[in-house]
Amino acid sequence: MAKEKLIVGISGASGVIYGVRLLEAIKETVPAVETILIVTPGAAKTIEIETDYEIEQVEALADRVEDYSNLASSVSSGSYKTIGMVVAPCSMRTLSDIASSNANNLLVRAADVTLKERRKLVIVPRETPLHRGHLKLMITASDNGAVILPPFPAFYHRPKTINQLIDYTAGKILDQFAIENSLYKRWGDK
Repeated sequence: MAKEKLIVGISGASGVIYGVRLLEAIKETVPAVETILIVTPGAAKTIEIETDYEIEQVEALADRVEDYSNLASSVSSGSYKTIGMVVAPCSMRTLSDIASSNANNLLVRAADVTLKERRKLVIVPRETPLHRGHLKLMITASDNGAVILPPFPAFYHRPKTINQLIDYTAGKILDQFAIENSLYKRWGDK
């Protein structure tokens, strides 16, 4: 049986660990999903600044890595079947390009294709505070079919570590694609 394909985009916002942890979780627990990674140049730099990972280590977590500038990639075509795409984190610049269909790089083109094909696009915006322009971009992306999933932590599961907060967001992303996971304790679970 063929694996389902999920595109994972990591843009240059703070919070690249969300995308990295998502890749780790899928690799560790969801062998039926093939990940296709697109990393922006800003994300590569942010990975270096914010984490102990080398870009090669992050790329090794994916089943396939696509060049950010390769608009001829298979993921730039609607005929290439995926279960959808997640952009985690999503910078305001990338959100602006997605909301306006400004497909000037592969990450944005893949997101645009995901929307036009009515597949699930999950955007994890990472900025605070937000001004009206940011909010308008989120509304536009949502109106176009995207799911806006800010990395807001929950505390009902009484997290003790930063990793548990990160896992909560990664789990919520996987939930959007109906991918079973136990990254966080669900409300009502004992």
